[in-house]
Amino acid sequence: MVEQRARPTQEVATERVETQRAPLDTAHRQRDFRIRFDWGATGAAAVVDPTGTAVVVDVLSFTTTLTVAVERGMTVFPFGWKDERAQAYAAERGAVLARGRSLREGVSLSPASVRASTGVDRLVLPSPNGSSIAFALAGSGATVVGAALRNAAGVARWLAARGGPVAVVAAGERWPDGTLRPAVEDLWGAGAVVAGLVDLGVTGLSPEARVAERAYRAARLPEDLLACASGQELAGIGFESDVEIAAELDATDVVPVLVDEAFVAR
Repeated sequence: MVEQRARPTQEVATERVETQRAPLDTAHRQRDFRIRFDWGATGAAAVVDPTGTAVVVDVLSFTTTLTVAVERGMTVFPFGWKDERAQAYAAERGAVLARGRSLREGVSLSPASVRASTGVDRLVLPSPNGSSIAFALAGSGATVVGAALRNAAGVARWLAARGGPVAVVAAGERWPDGTLRPAVEDLWGAGAVVAGLVDLGVTGLSPEARVAERAYRAARLPEDLLACASGQELAGIGFESDVEIAAELDATDVVPVLVDEAFVAR
């Protein structure tokens, strides 16, 4: 194999921005289908209908942590950046800013840290994937909800009763060069929501949504979640408990809904 010179990060980032700015073919919007599925921020921009519902799925760990926080009565603010802007954003809202998980103290993106916390009513929860997507969708007109394996059936019941078009967005992860890494745990989480809708008699799935449903039904949970790349990554740095919480299939009926700029229970 011929070794290729690695491109500078700025060059890769510029290419990615230009790709996102390119006009989307109408076929990519899946408008012929009520239940749609795609990946990441660009996929969300393609398939989310401003009159419908956007379901953001980031199993390891944003939406899992979100479900734990909201079921404990917290108001959760998603945010797109984890820097001084996040600190100012949290201070303006009288909220606790989630710390980096690697610091291993205080409230962080770790669902175990949120479950163990006390005295936290308002939480700013940044992440580069699920939180950023939810933050970006806040002005789309769509109703935005957070789903994970922990609340997939409850979200499906809520969606079925609500009606209208549904876009399920798997957040995915990032490779070291910043490009999207499709993460199988988010495919399973998205598929769990779609499977729940199918089991309730909802029809009108796009082929993409049908594949997500079948991927979920084929998974061996919780074993596969612990064994997949993202699960192994977290376990390897001492956060196996976060993966175990994420694997609590249908442990809660809570449906986190983004109201204005914060997720609250519905």
